Amino acid sequence: MSNIDISPTVSFDADQVRRENIRQVLMLVESALKERGYNAINQLAGYLISNDPAYISSHKNARSIIQSVERHEIIEELVRFYLEENHS
Repeated sequence: MSNIDISPTVSFDADQVRRENIRQVLMLVESALKERGYNAINQLAGYLISNDPAYISSHKNARSIIQSVERHEIIEELVRFYLEENHS
């Protein structure tokens, strides 16, 4: 009798992984900014518009975390999310 692996194949969606990573980065940075008393939306918008990391506090390594993702990818994901949520 042979041992046949009949477990289902798991599909890997790289785009979904990238999107989830961006979401996690934004949530971590938002939390760190709020803990320091900043308006997270204003600070993130300032960073995304200017590309100046000084808009993001270094508290909890938030500045390094936000810079681990390309700025244009964050913007693309925000636009995608906004359009998908408002076209339902």
